[in-house]
Amino acid sequence: MVDRPTVQLKLVDADGLYYSWRWEHDLGAIQNIMVEAGRVLPALEALAQALPTPLPGETVEQALERALRGPLVDREREAGLATALASALIPHRLAQELNAHLEAGRHPHVRIQPSLSTAQVPWEALRVDEGERFVTSADLSVLPPATVRNAPERRRSAWRPDGPVVAVLDPRVPGAGRDLGSVLGEVPADSPLRTMVDGLGPRLAPPGPPFRRADIDRDRLEPLLADASRLLYVGHVTTAKHGLDARLHLSCGPGTTGRAAVVHGHRPLTAADVLLGHRPDAPAAWTMPNRVALIACESGGEVRFAEPVGLVAAALHTGARYVTATRWTLPTDEGLRRFAAAPTPPLLPEAVAAVNAAHDAPDPVAALNAWQRAKAAAWEAEGRPEDGPVIWAAFATAFG
Repeated sequence: MVDRPTVQLKLVDADGLYYSWRWEHDLGAIQNIMVEAGRVLPALEALAQALPTPLPGETVEQALERALRGPLVDREREAGLATALASALIPHRLAQELNAHLEAGRHPHVRIQPSLSTAQVPWEALRVDEGERFVTSADLSVLPPATVRNAPERRRSAWRPDGPVVAVLDPRVPGAGRDLGSVLGEVPADSPLRTMVDGLGPRLAPPGPPFRRADIDRDRLEPLLADASRLLYVGHVTTAKHGLDARLHLSCGPGTTGRAAVVHGHRPLTAADVLLGHRPDAPAAWTMPNRVALIACESGGEVRFAEPVGLVAAALHTGARYVTATRWTLPTDEGLRRFAAAPTPPLLPEAVAAVNAAHDAPDPVAALNAWQRAKAAAWEAEGRPEDGPVIWAAFATAFG
């Protein structure tokens, strides 16, 4: 028996929620169950009300204010929500199998391919027992669709631990209003972000000031990535009507070429640009490095589309092995100051540094989960705002 048993769990929406799972050491033994919609919908609806992702008819500001006064920042209410989600969403039979491995001293890894209705479920934060979260006793990651991970034309970039790290940290977006303004704000000298940048040393690319640059557009970024080991992006991602139009915002002015129209003086970079190329005269897919971090609002939101091909899938298809992205809208530190019911210290810098460190580790999934495990334990023990799951539970890593 393997020391780290790994289970692939797939969810599909139909007249209920359908589950299928199999252990990678015994792929022929497939378990299937169906859970009636009435059992899972109340918990999923309560989650949607708790998240900072705008509900229909809400503005971003209204959604942030609602979420920052809701369960995700209150330990007792969050424990109730996380318990209800675990009870509704983790199949009893699978829980028994996981517990059998734990009792035998084996640490399982759960790879989850969510359905549309479960796309924003923070599996790591689900409260499976008193004071215990799912991530307490298991590693969790996102299982990309088979059409992505097994595509015959998919590239796989090599991992070079000492290779360049392309860091695009809060780029200036031409013509941006408040919606696409700074996500990090002023970065003080004692910020963990400064320590992070110093630790990257000569690996940091491009050279020069790391924050709020206005000179990293797609034509400069693409060749940098082709020779890199990692991409660390912190900024804005916006979604459109379909996954391929998911948009990453760089310092791309109206003169750049690409598949999105110019918006208020800049041209967003779409998932289609990465997959198919952004130059109409010589289209060619980008080459992504082995590890990609997209720290931005709903950067992993493509699973909410019927055809889940967005920025995460594009990165995986063009070279990445690991892609860390977010499930929901991330509150910026400015948002925390404006809308939180109680004073809240900066949260995003710690998360950025944790993701960066995880992507330098031999196993980014296990490393990110270790940080989330520590945050969950601190939240359970003390309930401090800086340990709440509104930030740490948003992150998940897809790999394949």
